[in-house]
Amino acid sequence: MGERSGFQGVIGPTRAESTPWWPPEPQPPEGAPNVLVVVLDDVGFAQLGCYGSDIATPTLDGLAAGGLQYTNFHTTALCSPTRACVLTGRNHHTAGMGRVVDLATGFPGYDADLPRSCGTLPEVLAPRGYAAYAVGKWHLTPEHEHHLGASRARWPLGRGFERWYGYFDGETSQFGPTLLSDNHAVPPPADHEDGYHLTEDLIDHGLSFLGDLRAVQPDKPWLLYLCPGACHSPHQSPPEWRERYRGHFDQGWDVWREETFARQLATGVLPEGTDLSPRPDWVPAWDSLSEDQRRVSARYMECFAAYLSHFDHHLGRLLDRLRETGELDNTLVMVLSDNGASSEGGPNGSVNDVRIWNMAQMSIEESVERIDEIGGPTIHNNYPWGWTVAGNTPFKRWKRETHEGGVCDPFIVHWPDGIAARGERRRQYGHAIDLVPTILEAIGIEMPAVIDGVEQQPIEGTSLAYSFDAPEAPERHTVQYYEMFGSRALYADGWKAVAYHPIADTSASYDDDVWELYHVAVDPSECHDLAAAEPERLQALIDRWWVEAEAHQVLPLDTDIITAILGTERPGIPDREHYEFRPGGGPVPETCTVNVRNRSHSVRAELAGALGDAEGIVLVQGSVLGGWVLFVADGRLHYVHNYVGLEQHRVTSAPLDPAARTFALRFERTGEHRGVAHLLADDREVGAGEIPRFTPVRFAITGDGVHCGEHWGVPVCADYRMPFRFTGPLHRVLVDVDGEPFADPESDAHDALRKQ
Repeated sequence: MGERSGFQGVIGPTRAESTPWWPPEPQPPEGAPNVLVVVLDDVGFAQLGCYGSDIATPTLDGLAAGGLQYTNFHTTALCSPTRACVLTGRNHHTAGMGRVVDLATGFPGYDADLPRSCGTLPEVLAPRGYAAYAVGKWHLTPEHEHHLGASRARWPLGRGFERWYGYFDGETSQFGPTLLSDNHAVPPPADHEDGYHLTEDLIDHGLSFLGDLRAVQPDKPWLLYLCPGACHSPHQSPPEWRERYRGHFDQGWDVWREETFARQLATGVLPEGTDLSPRPDWVPAWDSLSEDQRRVSARYMECFAAYLSHFDHHLGRLLDRLRETGELDNTLVMVLSDNGASSEGGPNGSVNDVRIWNMAQMSIEESVERIDEIGGPTIHNNYPWGWTVAGNTPFKRWKRETHEGGVCDPFIVHWPDGIAARGERRRQYGHAIDLVPTILEAIGIEMPAVIDGVEQQPIEGTSLAYSFDAPEAPERHTVQYYEMFGSRALYADGWKAVAYHPIADTSASYDDDVWELYHVAVDPSECHDLAAAEPERLQALIDRWWVEAEAHQVLPLDTDIITAILGTERPGIPDREHYEFRPGGGPVPETCTVNVRNRSHSVRAELAGALGDAEGIVLVQGSVLGGWVLFVADGRLHYVHNYVGLEQHRVTSAPLDPAARTFALRFERTGEHRGVAHLLADDREVGAGEIPRFTPVRFAITGDGVHCGEHWGVPVCADYRMPFRFTGPLHRVLVDVDGEPFADPESDAHDALRKQ
């Protein structure tokens, strides 16, 4: 009889004459540690307690006190790129993540493809006997593959993880997030009015994953990749946490920055002799602000601090479980931030970041009026520039840029069974690409040459394990390039050449960028530019940057963000004139569906029976931050267009005939960003009204897509509560668009982003 290839038993004519055989399960090295990688979001160098902050982070501080705190660790200055580095051990352009997936272009270093030749950490560990789980933000799948009909090849389970619970996008509401579980969309398990918050939900799922594993396999090591929303905007947390910081930041960002810097020097976070970089002249002095500006700005920071402390608390729940089960000591914990503090709140802070993309200005007056909502579900808040600079103390600039404020970030390592040192600091240079080789060395395995039949590109990071118990060991990661939106830098042996390039300014020449030179080994805050004193050293570093750029797919340099958003065709997502939606499906992301902005369109609902007294969502897109909704309530058809959270324009029909079998919205565009909405039932007009301002560019930046027959998330208007499922026989909803969308917002959007 024939035998299956590889079978090592015996197959005879009968069971009695045969010997069964099972392939051996993959076994990790003896004593292999669990691995917990925590990637914080937009947390600057100075915002954790152990890095000089007065924000309460006792859990993270405790990890540093029981392990190592790195003070010369670096990232790419942006989230998707850093996460690609963390998971692959390759530079972000090598991995196709030259910038965030939302801004992918058709060039190898920027296509968001995350090639199979850059194998991920779970793709290495799972075949070697590890369980591999991911929880939280992903942001590594191209936007055109976020929909539920897409290939799952670049979803977390397609890149080696065995379970995932989280969200695709760069940010999401913490009270009404857009969630996925493994390979399907799910609604939030509760409403914010019932006390739901995403951070708690993520930690609960992490604990659940580990609990499910331990119920069956108590000794199997695991990888948990934990990526909370904290502290990307919106800075949202439960009200009792926001109250903890009431009045805490009334001294303002200048005083807070100076006090934090003093603590950094006193505790040894910064080497002796470090200078505090000056506050940039485009950031106003705190004392120059009006009373209203100071009050609102302080509240924005209170909410950021509450968000961070709230996450720290819930991370503590996870660590407490590991401590209780006796696993913490042999768990290699690594905590980092993906980039420096964010400036995306602009000079005054933001109650709604969606407005940035729609060229809608934010005023101090509105922030004052809504101050008690900041940090809650109706606000997408981000703090002003002054707090950004303070959060990156003592460094220059911020997220998206290659000065130290963008790329030098917290990094904590805790592993009692593997590291003898306790509460020590390390000054050796490190980078996000160093995590994979460090983890593999700690476990005792090598990066395979081939994964799933694909030859692997070399790991480009350097293991930091040499530094664990050797504080004075010479650094081994000696050269590192940086590039983000045209800003560039090159680190080599304690020196750094860096050039700022204006973001989104397509008229700015790269040849006009001014290169600076710093001896960062003794001047980590980049206060003393030595370009004029050492032109030959500077030129050598610039020349080396071009070599690195050629080697790692950095070219072509491109800072045109708006074209990437509005003008780049996405593979597999053709623009059509007719769309069909059915109730019961998941949300369809904005970038993968019909574009109704600035064009005439119709929405027609077909019922399988009479309307009767049914109510609920027909079709909805967006959230309280901006969007539109068509729904039935109180026997009437309602259309609400929420213009970026500023205005709500409503059209309500006359009472509907309970025998109606169809109803519809017909939007007639009458000019740029405006039109008239007509409501129909059984093809008869039952209401009409003007929509004087229509959203020009984006309804959402948080993943809020099109929902049919219900709404998962924070409602577009206060007339309904999630999920508001349609109670009648809704069969399908047809959407038709007419004409080309008005496209002139592109130039204005460029201008808006230049101001950031």
